[in-house]
Amino acid sequence: MSELTLTVMRLGFLAVLWLFVIVAVQVIRSDLFGTRVTQRGSRRQEARPQQAARQAAAPPQQRGQQSAGGRQRRGAPTKLVVSEGTLTGTTVALQGQTITLGRAHDSTIVLDDDYASSRHARIYPDRDGQWIVEDLGSTNGTYLDRTRLTTATPIPLGAPIRIGKTVIELRK
Repeated sequence: MSELTLTVMRLGFLAVLWLFVIVAVQVIRSDLFGTRVTQRGSRRQEARPQQAARQAAAPPQQRGQQSAGGRQRRGAPTKLVVSEGTLTGTTVALQGQTITLGRAHDSTIVLDDDYASSRHARIYPDRDGQWIVEDLGSTNGTYLDRTRLTTATPIPLGAPIRIGKTVIELRK
């Protein structure tokens, strides 16, 4: 074998060895410090002034009522607030989209909780504008006001939804 081939093979082996070391350090780091929890409500907060201006420009009979345009009806919750757990204070604006809860990185609210499943529960609006919570087959269960959920259940305003050590509420 030529000297050049041997040197290229040594450098390739060294690169693969360093790649292995870097991946091992990242795995150890994630085990020690947990997954990164991102707050997704920050981008929605920037859009609030524009939304408020559009709401103020709407005719009085459309303000505060549910319509085909996706406006909220009077007395309907407008945000989902984490009131207990590691994400206390996190707020997600309710805009008619499905909210997923769990440890998976693609969840709307990523729970850093040993008692939460990767795809634990989801919260979604029904046709009447009522918000529904559904357990997605989690191991430790989802509780609505101290009652374990077995089916999709409407959420009363302010009722606590408990997933492990995390408590979430719908608020105006």
